[in-house]
Amino acid sequence: MREIVLDTETTGLDPLTGDRVVEIGCVELLNRIPTGASYHVYVNPERDMPEGAFRVHGLSTEFLSDKPRFAEIADGFLEFIADDALVIHNAAFDVGFLDAELGKVGKPKIARERVVDTLMLARRKNPGGQASLDALCQRYGIDNSRRTKHGALLDSEILAEVYLELLGGRQASLGLSHLAGKGGLSGAKVAQRPVPLAPRITEAEIAAHAAFVATLSGTPIWREYLAEADGATA
Repeated sequence: MREIVLDTETTGLDPLTGDRVVEIGCVELLNRIPTGASYHVYVNPERDMPEGAFRVHGLSTEFLSDKPRFAEIADGFLEFIADDALVIHNAAFDVGFLDAELGKVGKPKIARERVVDTLMLARRKNPGGQASLDALCQRYGIDNSRRTKHGALLDSEILAEVYLELLGGRQASLGLSHLAGKGGLSGAKVAQRPVPLAPRITEAEIAAHAAFVATLSGTPIWREYLAEADGATA
């Protein structure tokens, strides 16, 4: 299952009054695991940057003046997100802006059924609690110290961590959360097999996986494990 965690930065709060997207950041999850693949672009909004928006994200009119316009990046953006689920915090805001930009270049709007709103997830899981991204980072012990200003890619990376916590925790503690009161795994007696099980993955399957990882952009963490495996067999 592929999901895309997405965030945008804009010139303001309302695309209907002329505000535009100025940054898009996305990170890819496969089966709820970050792959390392990402999409990031700054966008020339073809207008000035209001002072209030500049204070939020620090993207000036001058900085954005030589960046591509949305029409130039639309196809690449749509190719990256494909038809997969989009995980967005306060989705109505980002989707509203993206729909406005896509409409300007004759592209279809984003289907609402593919959108997962982590703001709604947080409010359902923690009724009455604060649900901003910073508040959720504090609740779940996620380091957001780099977030001195809003940035679409950084916020997407942080949101991916928050999303996994909202779903029950990173890897759901592998079902071993009951050990927490007994000193955790370090204090628990875990039985080990005297003889490891024989591998059940064929050489063909290993080669197919390596070929798949080679198609991923960025630096997927799987490549580190493939390198370790190659070193162990050398």
